[in-house]
Amino acid sequence: MVTHQELVSCVGWTTAEELYSCSDDHQIVKWNLLTSETTQIVKLPDDIYPIDFHWFPKSLGVKKQTQAESFVLTSSDGKFHLISKLGRVEKSVEAHCGAVLAGRWNYEGTALVTVGEDGQIKIWSKTGMLRSTLAHQGTPVYSVAWGPDSENVLFTAGKQLIIKPLQPNAKVLQWKAHDGIILKVDWNSVNDLILSAGEDCKYKVWDSYGRLLYNSQPHEHPITSVAWSPDGELFAVGSFHTLRLCDKTGWSYTLEKPNTGSIFNIAWSIDGTQIAGACGNGHVVFAHVVEQHWEWKNFQVTLTKRRTMQVRNVLNDAVDLLEFRDRVIKASLNYAHLVVSTSLQCYVFSTKNWNTPIIFDLKEGTVSLILQAERHFLLVDGSSIYLYSYEGHFISSPKFPGMRTDILNAQTVSLSNDTIAIRDKADEKIIFLFEASTGKPLGDGKFLSHKNEILEIALDQKGLTNDRKIAFIDKNRDLCIASVKRFGKEEQIIKLGTMVHTLAWNDACNILCGLQDTRFIVWYYPNTVYVDRDILPNTLYERDASEFSKNPHIMSFVGNQVTIRRADGSLVHISISPYPAILHEYVSSSKWEDAVRLCRFVKEQTMWACLAAMAVANRDMTTAEIAYAAIGEIDKVQYINSIKNLPSKESKMAHILLFSGNIQEAEIVLLQAGLVYQAIQININLYNWERALDSFFI
Repeated sequence: MVTHQELVSCVGWTTAEELYSCSDDHQIVKWNLLTSETTQIVKLPDDIYPIDFHWFPKSLGVKKQTQAESFVLTSSDGKFHLISKLGRVEKSVEAHCGAVLAGRWNYEGTALVTVGEDGQIKIWSKTGMLRSTLAHQGTPVYSVAWGPDSENVLFTAGKQLIIKPLQPNAKVLQWKAHDGIILKVDWNSVNDLILSAGEDCKYKVWDSYGRLLYNSQPHEHPITSVAWSPDGELFAVGSFHTLRLCDKTGWSYTLEKPNTGSIFNIAWSIDGTQIAGACGNGHVVFAHVVEQHWEWKNFQVTLTKRRTMQVRNVLNDAVDLLEFRDRVIKASLNYAHLVVSTSLQCYVFSTKNWNTPIIFDLKEGTVSLILQAERHFLLVDGSSIYLYSYEGHFISSPKFPGMRTDILNAQTVSLSNDTIAIRDKADEKIIFLFEASTGKPLGDGKFLSHKNEILEIALDQKGLTNDRKIAFIDKNRDLCIASVKRFGKEEQIIKLGTMVHTLAWNDACNILCGLQDTRFIVWYYPNTVYVDRDILPNTLYERDASEFSKNPHIMSFVGNQVTIRRADGSLVHISISPYPAILHEYVSSSKWEDAVRLCRFVKEQTMWACLAAMAVANRDMTTAEIAYAAIGEIDKVQYINSIKNLPSKESKMAHILLFSGNIQEAEIVLLQAGLVYQAIQININLYNWERALDSFFI
């Protein structure tokens, strides 16, 4: 058994079960976690003290190339060394005056960045040829990280953080981040968030514009290492005798106090289930992420060990234990199904039967995201997106140009029974839309394009494909809604609200909720914007949300319960009225009399307003008249009355469209029916004189 005699400076995983570590005793040691064996790979020359190392990235999308084959090692002698997996030094390059403090490959493996005590930041080719000196600071640069698209480099400069684009003359972003020297940074490609750790004994979370999202309490000792998990949901923090696991929003899940000395470097395994730490006392510390929780209705699932889950039914306190052959990597619990991916297989459990799951083999081991809809679920791994039914049958695998699955997350992918929506990473103003059943682009193949960058997307879950809507939040924090199917019409994106930070659709009916500044808002019938925008404010439920503190996040909206996670990690449950969901159900079954009876029973303006909009959308003008009368919209009642007395079906249809503001469509209906005079009359009434003349000559 080989062990290190001196401080361990850096660690890195080749596979989920194999790790390399480098130490001041000049040894590079390989750890096999399955057999608990350690072997010396190479003994470096006595003048090389390793400081940092980074595995060359696996070529993306190559099936089963799970092994990294070479790494870069930076050292105290001013050189970096390209070393093969077997320990052969392929090349040593004079890089900096003084120690090379960090080296990082970009995501594609096409470039290497090194930083040193001489304050220089240099970009190298993958063979070790100098491409450019990106910057020259007056102080040592202790840490460096690539931006998600490999177009920017983040590095430390004393107490400052600097983001410098590779393009010459592009704007550099610089800000004071800590009160002491910054020792470590990390930038995650999935969530686009930045971690920093410093001698002021704090760690912080930033967005890529340099805005502070989380500021930790001061610790007893300087924070010597921070590292994001691959999927960007968690991060680890290392300090003297301290290892902490945190949520991406900053709050801590656990704090461990191992006897390690300072933890100088933290590495996550590629599947995000375990971490290794390089320790000041010559040890390597290993930790596994357990005790993860998933909840749905009356079921709670907990990952108790690496291969074991416990399911608790809180109604009768029944407990089931689920044992897996391999390590659990990802899981999702929704729509009466638990989907679990291990390193080799996928298990699908029904909440009605925990004993006989559907099991199928995975194409690639590392599933990074699971999304569920009522009829099927989506798996994302390092190379592709796969849609499966709950019976385990493969359905489709959507693809688009420049697709990078390693950076997809629950905010940028959405799934419904018939549609898959994915926000493009190359152009964040674009949403790709696919048919779930075929994986082909939806409708006429056009994507949805918005004027601003889009941050978060969500498809509604119920109703017909032709009525499918997508809600999204853009960079200005505007909440917008759009139809997924456009039938050749110009896309219509309508703004629903401003300053919205997080959103969720209900799982059982098309009700939308969101946190808007300091208000919690529920849009009981968002489609009102397409029918009668005037009454949209009457269809909302609002309440104060200042109790959730800043940056809360909506976790789920199941039944009439909304679950919100506060910035400190605590979960808050809000119950909303069950009546709007019942109203949706009646209307989808065309039970108009029952719907009216329900509104009379509840006696709420919001219910009547929702019913009015639903009735117009479904062309039931009798119900619409009753509902508008109940909310005191007398002019609209009169207009509906006049529509009912019109002689022909086409003119009725045209005036209903006109009522909803669809002037062009109303005119088309009349012209197609040969009712030219009525088409002219519509334009005269609206003072569209030129269009009235045009109609006259048709």
